This record gives sequence, C-alpha cells and structure tokens, in this order.
Amino acid sequence: MTTSFDACRAKMEAEKISPSAISAFESTFNALVSGASGMIPEGDISPVPSLQHTDELSLEPDASLLSQTVFLKLNGGLGTGMGLDKAKSLLKVKGDDTFLDLMSKQVTSMREQLGQNVKFMLMNSFSTSDDTMSHLQEKFPSLATEEGLEMVQNKVPKLDRETFLPATCESNPANEWCPPGHGDLYAALVGSGALKSLLSKGYKYMFVSNSDNLGATLDLKILTHFATSGASFMMECCQRTAADKKGGHLCIRKSDNHLILRESAMCADEDEAAFQDITKHQFFNTNNLWIRLDILSDIVEKHGGFIPLPMIKNSKTVDPKDDSSQKVVQLETAMGAAIECFDGASAVVVPRTRFAPVKKCNDLLLLRSDAYVITDDFRAVLNPACGGVAPLMNIDSKKYKMVDALEAATKGGIPSLVKCKKLTVKGLVRMSKKTTFVGECSVVNSSSEAKFVPEGTLDGVSLDLTDAPGLGPLCPSTIGTSVFDGQKPGTSGLRKKTKVFMQEHYLNNFVQSTFDALASVGTDVSQGTLVVGGDGRYYNDVAIQTIVKMGVANGVKRFWIGKDGLLSTPAVSAIIRERSPGWQEPFGAFILTASHNPGGPEEDFGIKYNCENGGPAPEKLTNAIYENTTTISSYKICSSLPSIDISTAGNTCIGSTDGSEEVNVEVIDSTKTHVELLKTIFDFAAIKKLLDREDFTMIYDSMHGVNGPYSKAVFVDELGQSESCLMNAVPKDDFGGGHADPNLTYAKELVKIMGLDRTGAKIEVEGPIPSFGAAADGDGDRNMILGSQFFVTPSDSLAVICAYADVIPFFKTQGGLKGVARSMPTSGAVDLVAKALNFDLFETPTGWKYFGNLMDSKAIYKQRDYTPFICGEESFGTGSNHVREKDGIWAVLAWLSILASVNTDSSKPLVTVEEIVTKHWAKYGRNYYCRWDFEGMDKPGATAMMDKMRGDTGANTGRTVGPYTIATADDFTYVDPVDGSVAKKQGIRFLMTDGSRVIFRLSGTAGSGATVRMYIEQYQPDSTKLDLKVKDALEDLVKVALELCDIKTFCGTETPTVIT
Repeated sequence: MTTSFDACRAKMEAEKISPSAISAFESTFNALVSGASGMIPEGDISPVPSLQHTDELSLEPDASLLSQTVFLKLNGGLGTGMGLDKAKSLLKVKGDDTFLDLMSKQVTSMREQLGQNVKFMLMNSFSTSDDTMSHLQEKFPSLATEEGLEMVQNKVPKLDRETFLPATCESNPANEWCPPGHGDLYAALVGSGALKSLLSKGYKYMFVSNSDNLGATLDLKILTHFATSGASFMMECCQRTAADKKGGHLCIRKSDNHLILRESAMCADEDEAAFQDITKHQFFNTNNLWIRLDILSDIVEKHGGFIPLPMIKNSKTVDPKDDSSQKVVQLETAMGAAIECFDGASAVVVPRTRFAPVKKCNDLLLLRSDAYVITDDFRAVLNPACGGVAPLMNIDSKKYKMVDALEAATKGGIPSLVKCKKLTVKGLVRMSKKTTFVGECSVVNSSSEAKFVPEGTLDGVSLDLTDAPGLGPLCPSTIGTSVFDGQKPGTSGLRKKTKVFMQEHYLNNFVQSTFDALASVGTDVSQGTLVVGGDGRYYNDVAIQTIVKMGVANGVKRFWIGKDGLLSTPAVSAIIRERSPGWQEPFGAFILTASHNPGGPEEDFGIKYNCENGGPAPEKLTNAIYENTTTISSYKICSSLPSIDISTAGNTCIGSTDGSEEVNVEVIDSTKTHVELLKTIFDFAAIKKLLDREDFTMIYDSMHGVNGPYSKAVFVDELGQSESCLMNAVPKDDFGGGHADPNLTYAKELVKIMGLDRTGAKIEVEGPIPSFGAAADGDGDRNMILGSQFFVTPSDSLAVICAYADVIPFFKTQGGLKGVARSMPTSGAVDLVAKALNFDLFETPTGWKYFGNLMDSKAIYKQRDYTPFICGEESFGTGSNHVREKDGIWAVLAWLSILASVNTDSSKPLVTVEEIVTKHWAKYGRNYYCRWDFEGMDKPGATAMMDKMRGDTGANTGRTVGPYTIATADDFTYVDPVDGSVAKKQGIRFLMTDGSRVIFRLSGTAGSGATVRMYIEQYQPDSTKLDLKVKDALEDLVKVALELCDIKTFCGTETPTVIT
C-alpha cells in the first residue's frame, strides 16, 4: 500500500486538471492513507437544539441584492444508482418535462418575476456536460449561450482498494475516473477561474442546490435574511421525519462548538441508533446552501488553494457494470460539509416545499404522480389535496431499483396517489393511469410475471395478484445472449452475409440494441406505429416475425407491415411521412434490405432503422445502437405471439389474457401510399401522353427486386401501359440469381436491349431499340437512366433534372427549385446548373442522412428553408424532399416529365434522351466522369492504402504527376451547416489545378470484404470536345489515379470489378 500521492498527481496533471482540484484530492487522499476512518463518533457531537424557521422571518425582501447574487445548480450526477447512463437532469419528471426543462423554466420565470437578469450557472461533470448543453441548445438556446453558464466539475482517479494506486481499466479508460462528489464545487470555482471572475464583477452571494430538487429556487426573502445576518455560510435544513432517519444530519462538534454535517457513511455501527433518532438529531441538510463568495475566497487562500473537507470513502469496482473488475475506492467530499470551514456559519429550517429531490424510484413515482403539482413558477410542490403530508411510498426496492423497471411498470400511466397515505408494492406489477389508490394500500405479486393492477378506485385494499391472469401471448421473456463483434451500422444500416444474420441471437441483438437506443433518446415506442418491410430478399419473412415479437416485448402497440413483407426504401419514407392520422403517426421503421447487394442464403442481408422524419437514423442514434451491441447481455421477445400472416392485407388484433393490453398489426398495401404521393408530384396526364406516342417505347427493369410491384402500379395501373414495358418485375428472394445493382455491368440484359455494352459503348442489336430505358436496384431507391444507345451518368442525370425542375408540378407550384446538393464524389455537373440558376448548392459526404438535414433545416432546426430541394449521389441515387430517401421511381418519372415537356407536339420527331443531354453539355460544358469499383478487396490492405494516402496529403499538395499538378490533397471533412456536426475522413481528394478531381473512398455498404471506389472527373468546356469517349477523355487521369493510390501493391490488382 502506497502513502505517496505522486502517481495520482502525475495522472491528474496529465489530464490538465487544475492545481486547486489536485490539492483538494491530495488532502482527501492523505486522510485515506493516514488510516482515518472518516467517522464522527456520537460522543464527539451534540444535537442542534433549535433553528430559526424561514416562515417566521418578518424582514422586507431586498431586490437590490439580486445583482450581487449567483444561482447555481449542481448537475454532475448520472443517476447510476437508478440505472441511468446520462445526466440525471434529463430524466422526465412531469409529462415531457425533464428536471433540466423545469429548472430552465424556473430561471426564466424568476427573471420575469423579479425584473432582473439574475446570474445562473450549472456545475456539470465530465459525464453530463455534452448531454446537458446539447439539450439546452435545442430547447433553451438563449440560456445555453449565456456567458459563464457552465462550469465543469473536476474528476479524480479511482484508487485500487489494496494499493491506493490509480486504478486501470483497459477496456474503457474513462472508467478510471470518477466525480469527486459535490464538495468539488469549491475547487471547481477556484480552478476554473469562475470565483475570481464572479468577484471581479461584483457578485457576493451564491445560492446552490441540486438539479433534482425542483423545490429549491432562489428565494428573495431567504437571500435577504442571509445577507443581513452577516453569516458567512448558511445551510437550509428540514425537520427530520421517519422517512429521513437514514439520511445525514446537522450537529455541533463539542471540541469547538462548530456546526458540522454528519453523513450516514460517517456513522459507526454502534452509533446507528443515535444517528437515526429523529427526536435527538432533528435537522437534515437539504443541500440548499448560501455562500459568501468573498469569504470563500479568503478560506481558499488560507489553505493554499482549496478547502479541506471531510473524506467520504466508497467501495466500488472500476467498471460499474462488471462486478468482477478491479476493486477500487472512490473518494468524495460533500459540499455541505464545508459548514465546518466557515466561521460564523449558520442554518435555518425551511418548509418541505423547498425539498423535493429524487434519489430513488419511490421518489420518482411520487413526483410523477398527482401528489405533486407544478406551480406557476415551475416549482414541484406537494398537492394541497394531500393535506401537507406526502404519501409514503414503499415500492419493492429490489424490483424497482432502476428507472427502466419503473418505466415498464408504469407504461400504462401513473396511478393517482393524491388520496393515498401509503402504498406498498412487492413484486412485479403493471399500473395504469386509470387506477386511484386511496388510504393505505398494498399490492403483492409472488409470480415471475408482472401482473396488472385493477383499474378504478382501490380504497384501503390489500391485493395478492400472484394467481391473477397475465399477458398471455403478449408476455415478454428475457433471453440471455452474448456480444457479436462488428454490428456497427454503416451509412445504410448493418449488412452482412445472410448466414451471419441467421445465427442464433444475431438479429435479436441488433434489434434490441436499436430499441434500447430509441429509449435512451426519449422515443416512446408505445405511442405511434412501427413500420416493417423490406426488399423481399431471402430471410426477410423470418426477420419480420422476429422484429414484431421483439417489438411487442419492448412496448410497441401498432405495426404496419408491407404485404408479403415488401416495402421499397422510398415507400417506407413515404409511409412514415404521409400514411396516418396523427394518433397513428409512425415513430420509425425497420427496413430489411442490403440494397443493391446480391440476395440469397449464400449472399447478403441487411437491416436499417429510419426515424420519424422518414430518413435514415442520424449518427447519434446509430452510434448509440452500436455501443449497445458491444455490451448487450439479453434481449426481450414475446415468443408466444402468433406469427402474422403477411400474405393478405388486413388488421390483426392480439389481446392479453387479462384484457389489459392489445397489439394491432396491420398488413398494408405496399404500393398505395407511395404511388399516391408520386401522383401529387408529377403530371401523370402529360407523362401518359408521351408514353402513348407511337414513336415512343420504354423498358423498365426492376431486376427482380422490390420495385416490381411499384412499377406495375405506376405504369400499368395508373398510366395504362402494357406489362410488356416492365422487365423482371416479380420480386424474388435471390433477385433471380442476379446482382440487383442498376449499372452497366449488372443490368446487362437491359443494357443489351438498349444497344450498349458494359462500358456504355454502342453495339449492334436486332430489332428496334426502346426510346427510354431504366433500372432499379433491390430496394428500389436507385436508378439508371438510358436512352436509345445512350447512357446517362448519375451525375449528368442529377444536373439535367435540376435544370428542368420547373417542368415538374411539385417544384413549379412551390415557386421553383431552391436548393440542390450532391455527395462529394459526385461530379460537379450540378454545380454549374446551380450557379447559372442561382440555387443554393451543398457538397456533402456520401449518405442520404446529410441531405435529410438540409431538407429539414426549417421544419426541425428552425433555420433557413432550402426546399423545394433536389439531391443526388453518383451511386445512382437521386431524389427530392418529398421523402427522406433516394427514390428510384421518382427519378424515372422526373426523366419522363422532362421528355414529355420537350415532346408536346406528337407530329414532330421525338426529342431523345441523348439530345436532351447533349444540349445540356453544349450549354454548361461536360464533366467527363467515371467510377471504378474494386469489390471484395482485402480490408487490411485497402485500409492501409487509404491511410498511406491520408498521411501523404501534405507532401502531395503541389506535386506534379504526369500532365497534372495537384492543387490540394486532403481528406474531406464536412461541417453540417444545419446542426453543426462534423464528419471527418469522408474520402481522399486530389484536386488538380485545371479543376480535375481524383477521389478515393472505402465503401461501407458491402456485405463482406472491402470495396475501394476510385472516382475520376475532368471538366471540358470546349464545345468541340464534348463527344469524346469517356475512356479516352480520362485515360491520362486514370493513370495518375492508379499511381497515386498504388492499389496494385496494397490490394494486388489494378483491374476494377465494375466501371460506371
């Protein structure tokens, strides 16, 4: 065992912790190694005989003191004792209001009532700062930006229980640290410079209270008493009751007649009876403290930069979630203990209305109930109907230690407690807002299943629910599991080989991790609807049944499932946004797809989650999902729930045996909502007129993916065309053995019909060539556009659609297109259109979620409105703000709208796709462009190649390679203009002095191995050079690109799998 503080000092200095905090911790450490127990014997103290009650104060409040006063809330707690892993103040306590919400409203109300902008501060911890400030920025932005609002609590090392050396935790080094208790207030004030700053600005008084005590507001009368009394420090106390006997109390130290605080951890076993004697030790600390800042500064200076506070020692494990991890001690101090350091300190008794903390689920249940009300100034006070006495809560401390257990017990609502004197609950129960407890009631359930407490008025009852009926088919089971490595969602969800997903527990782990992540961000899955569907690939049917059973176990009450399990990705977005009365509005969706990847038992499967706006889950949520997959140990599932027949549209209602709950599963028409939305966007009559021309023919290849039913609904059912215009329109679970990726390589059947080869070159074919061709991928969100013997690159397609946007009613009737965006690897063709037509232009990383932020800039973020909006990616994805996903059939209809607009006179020759594009090039210039995909590459080798280029960006900038000079080499970083988030490592760019570009990315959408994507672009404004073959135009730049990446060395090949 060491007695040296050196190791702790070095560790804290390496973390740049303030000297004041280090000195304070050294004082506590020295108390530990000296053998001090931290105990305060009963014989060394005497009771406090009496204290003045603030109700007896007769002085006139002095509002002039407010300009010298700071109101500070302690907000460093995570609430780990209640199972929380974020700021405790973000726990909802009344309706949708959290502690932090009510606290913020209190401050605003106080300033309005007092007519002064009273200084407000938060002391956050390293664990609560980000969550707290993010929440404030979103809900109370003016408060969040106030100067000096936040002061961050220090952190101290956990100590090995045997050696007293700093503990280590290789799996998570953050576990090596802990907060030093709220006694750190004083060191934080000094170390942060806040104390010096406040004094320099004329602040003299500080009122401090806990963030979970909604009764503790800045009271002007108490402030005036403190100021006029001349006290250096004043503690607000309450009279102890039987419910408070285990908490700390105020007492007098006999040796110097000084007021001191004795906490339960400072009481020896032999003194426990005296400690709990509420007739002897009558007063407890509310942790509402008043401090003279000038005197605090003098005390700190006297002791060399800190306040020496009594040590509190807690035995823990270094990893709080692993009882087998290193045993440690955590040293803390209590801010109330500083009362013994202030000469002239005092205490007053305050009414219970100033003390409403939440330490356990007992407290939380009571505060959430009607036994407490929120006043006009946003304080939580006991309901007057309670007669001044709060109901005594005695809910099972083993079953309801954690908040999530209480949430599960009260998901049907909080029962009425205003007329209850005492409520005792033993065992697992489910409660309802339709239940009223009166008098003294008890509920017992000895079974392992949570039983439903009857609705209605329960007056003085003693209920035994052990043998009562339960949930039956809706009863959830908890299944043990273990972690699977690599369940990190990419830009388009989680994709792996189908057999990986078919492993026992694999899918379950990811689904449960998603539900847990939704709960952590405040999504109430019991409200609204969960949409489920996919692209029809192998294992979709099994996965859908699993998701429904797990959804019910996690509280979902309503599901919409696509008929036969089929829902295209854009259709899911449309359903979330368009299909519902408000009370059924979806909160999100599971989409079962691996997009354009092959399907079948030997191929790929995937799953992604979309949010309430219809778009992909944001990075904050996907990160939370991934973190959950790395620690998951169990999942919930209703194994007895009957399987749903997804082959027939209709509603199935499944009720619980006890009649307390029901779940509705509706199998919906897969295409209806999406098609109805498309009909409001486009002029179907104009498109039909084009399609009916004798000189116009088209072919649409759905590649046996999910798009088949949508193409039939649009082109056959709505536009009256023959089914012969559709290819491969019947979905198959293996996509007919093909690769449902709409490009020149994999859509080879269509490409040949359109008179092209896999490079886009013209070939001879027998018979007439259709005027227009298009293809969709597996989940229907991508598109390829072809003319007769002419391939439209995705980049050119995006640019042309933007240039002709006004021919589409959706844009024209809203005043025209406003904003356009492209992913960074997409060519700059659309940039030229945006510049010419004065559109807002954005270059984003690859991933549709970045476009979604721009689309929602006004609706969600209250910023500038960029809609109507069109966006696209070079990977054959195009769409607009009608949904929050790329939409393949939308792009096809956009092109048909353009063709219709230039072919209004059927007596004239047909203006072709090729003519539209070449006319566009003549006006804007041509961006020669291609993408090389190297699929199935060795991931370590591909990663090493990317790292080498990333490390060489500085050296490559200014370098001449062949006929090109590199103006800038960098790794693309995107700062989101809407939410300020930063996305790094989004692709290696080589930007040439002539405007040419070479870009390299590792794709996150492959099911196995790594896909290296190489993008080549060269702008050509010369009208005499617009008809070159792409291969010839880019030949020199391709050689430069291969030299820059050296892929032959790292991956063993220079031959791409696919060239687009």
